[in-house]
Amino acid sequence: MWAAAAGVTGIALLATACSGSSDTPGDDESEGGSENITLTLGTFNEPGYTDEMFAAYEAENPGITIENKKAATSNEARDNLNTRLAAGSGSSDIEMIEIDWLPELMQYPDKFVDLTDPELADRWLPWKVEQATTPDGILLGYGTDIGPEAIAFRGDLLAAAGLPSTREEVAEAIGGADATWESYFEFGRQYSAASGGKPFFDSAGATYQGMINQVKNAYEEEDGTIIAAENPEVKAIYDAVTKASVDDGLSAHLSQWSDDWASSFQTDGFATMLAPGWMLGVIEGNSAGVTGWDIADVFPGGAGNWGGSFLTVPSQSKHPEEAKKLAAWLTAPEQQIAAYKSKGTFPSQVEALASDELLSSTNEFFNNAPAGQILANRAVGIIAPFKGKQYFAVNDAMQSSLTEVDVNGGDPAAAWDTFVSAVSALG
Repeated sequence: MWAAAAGVTGIALLATACSGSSDTPGDDESEGGSENITLTLGTFNEPGYTDEMFAAYEAENPGITIENKKAATSNEARDNLNTRLAAGSGSSDIEMIEIDWLPELMQYPDKFVDLTDPELADRWLPWKVEQATTPDGILLGYGTDIGPEAIAFRGDLLAAAGLPSTREEVAEAIGGADATWESYFEFGRQYSAASGGKPFFDSAGATYQGMINQVKNAYEEEDGTIIAAENPEVKAIYDAVTKASVDDGLSAHLSQWSDDWASSFQTDGFATMLAPGWMLGVIEGNSAGVTGWDIADVFPGGAGNWGGSFLTVPSQSKHPEEAKKLAAWLTAPEQQIAAYKSKGTFPSQVEALASDELLSSTNEFFNNAPAGQILANRAVGIIAPFKGKQYFAVNDAMQSSLTEVDVNGGDPAAAWDTFVSAVSALG
């Protein structure tokens, strides 16, 4: 499955040894001792790490140079890493891994350095640590961010339609503390009627993702048994979001991360979207010169978490100890608060979550919203869904079916059958 999903032939990870192991001298090391070394850091999207942060670390650690290799998307980063792990060389000294594809990599713990460190045992939220810990106690990744979800909205577009448009009014209109997905869609139908049929949300696929992340066991049982095609919760969510998209016309019919999606931020493409913390930086980046964005302290169905990543050290790194030290520094509370201020990546560190610096922070682009407090509120009650080794493949099949319906205009029933077939092929 992994070989097929990664687009790699003959991955044979279990049978191949990694070149460039930890006891191999690096290109910039001599047999007589360490000299200046370059640590490569593989990231994606907008992790919030800045040149100023790297310069500060380099100043504190003479002889270290950091090179950030940033992929455009999580999927691109995943494909790159799978290819390099299969080849046994070429990975960065530190690789950022997103939670949705971490489980498939955890089948191969020998490909990564054990990052267990008693001094860091209580740094992260317990469920965050659990996600990156193998059954026999190997810690494969240091937690970066989590993705507590709120609703981002264009107050100017809602106001033009004569609807509630301040963050407090929008939260109440969506349902407040009792918000459901149906009440969110109902507000969307009101907007569509009042605006002459303008789109309410950006993407059926993105909306589905927020909904499915609230299901504890959506695709797999704890023992790995795939239940996605038979799970009534999955089918109910699929039906609800495709109805909102097709029958109610609430979607902008965009594929998230596509060029059309990115450019739609400049053309008043939609009025609301789901907004985990890391999405705030993406929205701002795509909306240069656009005003009207705000954040409502509300989320349908209660708390929800979308995404969150980890820093890992592949065992093929030539500088594993130095890489581990940098990964620990980048995931310390101080650096994670700085990353949040830079791009909205909300910290997973216990100390950072209680920081006045975080809780009092505002976001100027989002109408000076108290984003730190809003996201902290949205993080209360998060239950991390189970994501097993087949999660990425199943979810990818679902997203393909949703794209067929929402973007390409396909039939929802036929697209569901395609999803079921894809799941069945996984075994």
